Amino acid sequence: MGTAHKLILEPGRATKNYWRDLFHYRELFLILAWRDVIVRYKQTVAGLAWAILQPLMSIVIMTVIFGTLAGLPSIDARTPYAIMVCAAMLPWQFFANALSLSSQSVVNNANLISKIYFPRMIVPASSTVVSLVDFLVACSILAGLMLWYHFWPTWRLIALPALVVLAIAAALGPGLIVTALTVRYRDFRMIIPFVVQFGMYVCPVAYSSGIMHDKFVSKLGQVVGDRCFLLYSMNPMVGVIDGFRWAILGGSSAFYWPAFVMSLVLTAALLFFGIFYFRKTERAFADII
Repeated sequence: MGTAHKLILEPGRATKNYWRDLFHYRELFLILAWRDVIVRYKQTVAGLAWAILQPLMSIVIMTVIFGTLAGLPSIDARTPYAIMVCAAMLPWQFFANALSLSSQSVVNNANLISKIYFPRMIVPASSTVVSLVDFLVACSILAGLMLWYHFWPTWRLIALPALVVLAIAAALGPGLIVTALTVRYRDFRMIIPFVVQFGMYVCPVAYSSGIMHDKFVSKLGQVVGDRCFLLYSMNPMVGVIDGFRWAILGGSSAFYWPAFVMSLVLTAALLFFGIFYFRKTERAFADII
């Protein structure tokens, strides 16, 4: 005789077991991430080279326009301007790609969403892996520039893995919010490219945060300038970029600690709000999509 099984329907059970389900569906996360990586590079002519060409061209353009023509200074006399830009371009490009890919991830997987149950957060999280692969490939640009300029990193480089985790958190929070909004309001697919393009100039990619701080202080005074710089640092990517530069460039490169803490707090707040908002809206994804 077969063993009898009971099916228990308990209100709220899915909510209580959501995080356990995320762990149980870890293989689906790996499958979706691997699929996205394969599709991204299989359907391009340049393949992995595109992950290098895109940030490389941006670095060259910024070095010529802002470093040579506009005459913006590097962090210090020891650091070549191109390396300063590259150290910021890597985390920014990761953030921009992760935000763009995750915003369309649920909509692009509509057939999967509408057919079976699994924690929907897996979809935008797995799309972030593609951006992480791009980031790791693009690190070869930084290595090449360091060899070209005979610029060697310091012991601070050991902090880079922790800063990569911070960059993932900074990208995942807004990514979850935009993903949920894109499911309900498809106009967001038009807004994201503009936000990404505009954000690169708001973030300290072509210039250092030290320049912004000095400008605020010189124009507004020490007290008001420091406060304005703290407001500027509410952009989570300011802390991430400054952290990357501190770890990669070493030497006299430093960041304003109160501003870094501000970025850290905002990153955590956006991550928690993104998780909360995504969890609140994901139940209706199958109906809306």
